[in-house]
Amino acid sequence: MWTELLNSSYFALFLIVALGFMLGRVKIRGVSLDVSAVIFIALLFGHFGVSIPKELGNFGLVLFIFTIGIQAGPGFFDSFRTKGKTLILITMLIVASASLTAVGLKYAFGIDTPSVVGLIAGALTSTPGLAVAIDSTNSPLASIAYGIAYPFGVIGVILFVKLLPKMLRVDLEQEARRLEAERRSKYPELQTCIFKVTNPQVFGRTLAQLNVGRMTGAVVSRVKSGGEILIPMGHTSLHAEDWVQAVGSEDALSQLGVLLGERKEGELPLVESQDIQSLLLTNKNMINKQLGDLNLHQNFGCTVTRVRRSGIDLAPSPDLALKFGDKLMVVGEKDGLNGLACMLGNNAKLLSDTDFFPIAMGIVLGVLFGKLNISFGGGMSFSPGLTGGVLIVALVLSAIGKTGPILWSMSGPSNHLLRQLGLLLFLAEVGTSAGKTLVETFQSSGWLLFGVGAAITIVPMLVSVVVGRLIFKVSVLDLLGTITGGMTSTPGLAAADSMVDSNIPGVAYATVYPIAMVFLILFIQVIAMTF
Repeated sequence: MWTELLNSSYFALFLIVALGFMLGRVKIRGVSLDVSAVIFIALLFGHFGVSIPKELGNFGLVLFIFTIGIQAGPGFFDSFRTKGKTLILITMLIVASASLTAVGLKYAFGIDTPSVVGLIAGALTSTPGLAVAIDSTNSPLASIAYGIAYPFGVIGVILFVKLLPKMLRVDLEQEARRLEAERRSKYPELQTCIFKVTNPQVFGRTLAQLNVGRMTGAVVSRVKSGGEILIPMGHTSLHAEDWVQAVGSEDALSQLGVLLGERKEGELPLVESQDIQSLLLTNKNMINKQLGDLNLHQNFGCTVTRVRRSGIDLAPSPDLALKFGDKLMVVGEKDGLNGLACMLGNNAKLLSDTDFFPIAMGIVLGVLFGKLNISFGGGMSFSPGLTGGVLIVALVLSAIGKTGPILWSMSGPSNHLLRQLGLLLFLAEVGTSAGKTLVETFQSSGWLLFGVGAAITIVPMLVSVVVGRLIFKVSVLDLLGTITGGMTSTPGLAAADSMVDSNIPGVAYATVYPIAMVFLILFIQVIAMTF
């Protein structure tokens, strides 16, 4: 009966996944394999003759790579426009040194190319790298080498992260406080206060004439004049003893105080017909529109006091481009707020809904792009391949964000679910395929491959510390995030996060991870085609 069941691909698939999750939850000194344990169970099943159809593996591959690209796209392109260029350079050195180490040891020990690219992917714990290695070499040796190098790739990064602050003699908590102050200075905390109009220069002048927003950067949310609470409009004029409530950074409010007069803490009350609401932008037609173009004062009698995006409060400047999922804090008359809510969408359900058309179309475009053959001089040619094509298209579409009515994005839960599903299908298929020759390969060169994989893991991290600390003077917290991101090691990031109460390592990780993933894929493809 068991033989018959294991010959059924769907039964074998879900049994491998179930056992893989059971193994992945086993922790030894706080370290676990997590979802990557599926490939080890699949290798075992493959050794005993169980196989999963190649079509299922390819389906999982394109789904996994596409969702990775959609998630990484905005971060990938934005990282080139920020001060993270130093971290990106260190990341490129990590990937390059890993690849050069692998190529050097390949010639030193006579290792075949499929095993070398598999070792690079395993040493840097990169499943997309494994997918590219398999796609580029069409050899099960790549996945076998990946399985041999992967365990030290996980454990080695965690141990290195744990030991690095002690080796450098750095107090992580003190470093965290310093860097957190620097990071927050980029996004000043928005505050609310009230001003008593005492400057004669503004008496009788309207808010439009004073141009408060552009002059100070603050946003006027309410005005009390003659005992009446008003929602500010461009034609609202200020008089002696009026009270003005405003929202802005400390600098903006200080400048507004110079313009208006006496500053005090507190808020002006709302009358029954007025309200403050938090509205979600879920209308696709509003995406990428600038806040000033909506003319909310004139159309709805409303004022946006702040925009919350990815956990950060942004000042509502007129040139701020709105993004799907932005949360706008708006004050105004209730009727106007209702109209604005309809225009913005304000439908929380849409944040969790999944539109499969962009997913299907994006994958189709990616597969077609992967078929392109780009020729160079000297008879050389380059093709992105299945994984490269899907990844590049996903990165570009995600960065574009919206094409006509098509929204090239996915909610976090939807992305995570589809990515996990694709990853499980892919790991189960490649694991069973590689398991057929696993024992034979490990007996002939397993310990050699393990040692080479360990070297590919250690050398890039040492290079990053030397370059990051001695040349670029990067902080240890940023360096921890850069190392774990450059090594594409989520367990390593978890280890770094457990050492300090700060999200700085996570910010650095998110900045460099897309870079590491893309360049690792490119390096693996070049090595597979060239060496």
